[in-house]
Amino acid sequence: MRLSTFLISLLLLIASVIAVKHYRTPLSPLELKADATILAFGDSLTYGYGALPHESYPARLEQKLHRTVINAGIPGELSEQGLQRLPPLLHKYHPDILILCHGGNDLLQKKSLTSLRYNLEQMIRLARAQQIEVVLIAVPEFGLLHLEPLPVYEELAKAYRLPIESNILSGLLHDNRYKSDYIHPNAAGYEKMAEAVEKIVRKEYRVDE
Repeated sequence: MRLSTFLISLLLLIASVIAVKHYRTPLSPLELKADATILAFGDSLTYGYGALPHESYPARLEQKLHRTVINAGIPGELSEQGLQRLPPLLHKYHPDILILCHGGNDLLQKKSLTSLRYNLEQMIRLARAQQIEVVLIAVPEFGLLHLEPLPVYEELAKAYRLPIESNILSGLLHDNRYKSDYIHPNAAGYEKMAEAVEKIVRKEYRVDE
């Protein structure tokens, strides 16, 4: 068994036995302190493909929240690869929040939706095992006449009681003003994306300036 696979299995086992009472409840919001770290994890949508590095949504979000935001986006990555890549990043950065925006390449390559759901769920559980908050960003089904968020994101958000931004990417990719190509925002689009994520973070967590 490869070491990365063993570590993932071990962390998932830990996640399965942690009681729900240890997690934040709506009555006890997380305080996102000035030295907090946010890990923005995903593929090219997180990386900021179609714009300059300082125009990516994680870079814009860092400016808005005045908190460290790590851009951990890898263009072209599948969710299976993301699941392998996530554990060492969680160990390295110990983030307070994981912003998870993954799965677009699975949809483009018509990978199994069952596998996509499994991989996303394991990423959530890996973060939860380390008491890391998770915010989901739903990815639309590319190539359809009407871009709609894939239902699996809402299902996972409901199952794990996660904050979710369901509509920002669908909305941006419907509007040519905010697109660099048919699946990526441009700089103005990433600014809108950062605004949407900032709104969720400020709603769910105490962000003192």
